[in-house]
Amino acid sequence: MDRRKFLRSGAIAATGATLAAPAIAQASPSVTWRLASSYPKSLDTLFASSEEMAKAVYELTDGQFEIQVFAGGELVPPLGIADSVGDGTVEMGHTGSYFYMGKDPAFAFGTAMPWSGNARQYQAWMHEGGGNDLINEVLTNFNLINMPAGNTGTQMAGWYRKEINSLEDLKGLKMRIGGLGGTVMSRMGVIPQQIAGADMYPALERGVLDAIEFVGPADDEKLGFYKVAKFYYAPAFWEPSGELSYFINADAHAALPKHFQAALKHASRSSGAQLLHRYDTRNAAALQRLLAEGVQVRTMPEEILRESYRQTHMLYAEMSDQSASFKKIHDHMFDFMDKARTFTNISDFAFDYVGYQAQQGNWPKS
Repeated sequence: MDRRKFLRSGAIAATGATLAAPAIAQASPSVTWRLASSYPKSLDTLFASSEEMAKAVYELTDGQFEIQVFAGGELVPPLGIADSVGDGTVEMGHTGSYFYMGKDPAFAFGTAMPWSGNARQYQAWMHEGGGNDLINEVLTNFNLINMPAGNTGTQMAGWYRKEINSLEDLKGLKMRIGGLGGTVMSRMGVIPQQIAGADMYPALERGVLDAIEFVGPADDEKLGFYKVAKFYYAPAFWEPSGELSYFINADAHAALPKHFQAALKHASRSSGAQLLHRYDTRNAAALQRLLAEGVQVRTMPEEILRESYRQTHMLYAEMSDQSASFKKIHDHMFDFMDKARTFTNISDFAFDYVGYQAQQGNWPKS
C-alpha cells in the first residue's frame, strides 16, 4: 500500500471525525426553561424534588437543557401555576393538579381522590395503568401536559384546635383543605378554605382557621402547626396518597429535541421515586419529635369515616352524571384500584397487620 496515500486518507478520516462532533452538537441547541413551584423553599422535601429533577436533566443533556427553578410566588402566584404554564408565561410548573379542578373536575385525578388507593396503587395506575394518559387527554384543552412528579404517601388528616369526637364536631369548622376532600368535608358541615402554604400558619394562629391539613409530620413540623393546634388526626381519607405534578406547556414540550423530552421524563420519574423514599424516612423521625412536643395523635372517629365514604361515592355519582370525562377516568381508576386492592389485601396489608401485632409486644420474641 502507498504510505502517502494511506496517511492522506487517514488524515481525511480524522478530520471528518473532528468535524462530526460539532455537527451533532449543533443538532441540539441549548434550551433554558423556567419552572415555577407552588411550594416555598422552606418545605425542602417538596421543593428540593424539583431542583433535583432539574439537575438530572442538566446532567443527562450535558448542560444543554437547563431548567431554572423558582419558589412559590417568585414568578407567579403559588396557585396560579396551571394558567401560567398553559399561556407560556413559564414553560413548566411544580404543583398539585387538584388545585385547579375548577377548570375541569378531571384535574383532581392528577393528585388524589378520596377513598382511592395508597401510594403504590396510585403510582401503578398513573405510570403503568394508563391513568396519566387519560388525564392528559383532558389537559390538552389547556395546552398542558401532566408529568407525575412523585408521591407523598398516605397523608395525615390534619391539625385541630379541639378534639373531634363526632360528626357534630365538624359543623361550622373552618378548615384549610383542598381538592375533592374539601367538597366531601363541606357536605358534612365543614367550611373548606384553600390557602397557599406560606399563609397557612398565620391563619391557624389567628383563629381564621379551626383546623388545617397539609401533608404529614415532616412538612407539618416545619410549618409549626403543632405550636397552635395539638390534636393531630389520621388517616386522611381524602388523600390516601398525594401525587405531585409537573405541568408542562404543550407547545414548549413539542419543540424540544426528542432526547431532551426523554431526559425530562426519566429525571422526573427518578426524582419522583426519591420523593416517596424521603417522606417515608423523614415522616417517621418527625413524628417522634412531635410526640415529644406533646402532640396528641388521634384516629378519625369511625362515624366520620363511614359518612365520608358514603358522601364521597354520592359525590362521584353526581360528578359522573355531569361530566363524561370525569366518569371515564373515575370508572377506569376505581376498576384498577379494586383489582389492585384484592392483591394488596392478602400481601402488604396482611403483613402490615401481623407486623403491627408483633411490634406491640403481642408476640414474644423468645
